Order: sequence, then C-alpha cells, then structure tokens
Amino acid sequence: MFSIARTALRPALSRKLAPRAAASVHTLPPLPYAYDALEPHISEEIMKLHHQKHHQAYVTGLNTAEESYAKASTKEQIALQAALKFNGGGHINHSLFWKNLAPTNAEGGKLSDGPLKAAIERDFGSIEAFKKVFNTKTAAIQGSGWGWLGYNPTTKNLEVVTTPNQDPLITHVPIIGVDIWEHAFYLQYKNVKPDYLNAIWNVINFSEAEKRLAEATS
Repeated sequence: MFSIARTALRPALSRKLAPRAAASVHTLPPLPYAYDALEPHISEEIMKLHHQKHHQAYVTGLNTAEESYAKASTKEQIALQAALKFNGGGHINHSLFWKNLAPTNAEGGKLSDGPLKAAIERDFGSIEAFKKVFNTKTAAIQGSGWGWLGYNPTTKNLEVVTTPNQDPLITHVPIIGVDIWEHAFYLQYKNVKPDYLNAIWNVINFSEAEKRLAEATS
C-alpha cells in the first residue's frame, strides 16, 4: 500500500503506532437514554446488566486481546483471532444496538413516511410483512446471535439476515440489529423469544435506521 519510500516510512510508523497498540483504547459508550427509558418493553434491570456487565466484558476482552496481539508472535496472533472476533464483534454490535433503540416518548417504534419505509415496503411488501420475516428468521437462530435488517450493496435491496454469536454483519450494511442472546431478554421474557421480538419494535429507533440507510445509499 505504501509504494513510495516504504522502508523509510516503516520506522516512523512503528514509533507512532506502538504506544497506541499497547494501550487500552476501547471504552464502553454511554447509553443515549436512561436505563429505565425503554420500559415496559425492555426492563431497567436488563438494560443495566446488558450494558454495564455484558458490553463492558466485550470491551475489556477486546482491549486485552489487542494488547496481547501487539506483543505476540505470528503464531500467537493467529491463536488470538477468535478472541478478537468475539470481543470485537460484541463491541461493534452492541455499540450499534444501543443507538438502534429509543424510548417510546422519543419516537421509539415510530416509522414515518420516507426512504426507509418506502424501501421496506418495496422489498417486503409491507411493514408488517417485514416484521414477520425478521422475527421468524431471528427467532430461529439456534443458540445465540443477532437478527439484522441489512442493506445489500450488490442487489441494492434491504434483506433480513442473521449472524451467530457476536459475529458482526460483514456482507451487508447494518440498518437495524436485534440481539437475540438470552441476556438481552431472559430476565423479562424467559425463554419466549417471540414475545421479546414482538415487544422490541416498540422501541426501535427508525430515525437512526433511516440515517444508516441514507449513508449506505449515498
């Protein structure tokens, strides 16, 4: 990539990057609303546990893995790939997820006329048909994972896709993501995933989703 003076640049780049590579650079992002703001659809207890414990664990794990990676041999770096993928994906996914939600008194659950609504109706037939497809595919995830409304840059369409565990969405641009790990719903909805998936639409931040679609299609 650095075709001009590659050898001369390498020492300078190493000096600049080394301190950052050895430091913990990822932090837990604050929620854009209070922990109880999504009630009754998502409880305050779940939000505190999910944000303060689970997301924080991914941040801590990612920083640890990156610090180890910076000092590791090639063989050791290969062994660290799983930790980087799991914790890095968890951090990426949850950072998207918090913005993806909004209280009902702050436009949560409200999809106004506009490009996002038009695209959903074009690709799924109706809003209700889209939610049915999304909930069915997401509920069918075996174990833990994520359900996504993603923009396919190849087909130029919105599509419902899923990813296992904490794998981030790579093949599509994420527009809406829903965490289907048990820690996201079990304290409130027990093992009834469809109830959680039906409820979460009341607090989906469609305005944020529309911004993501605009960025993906610009």
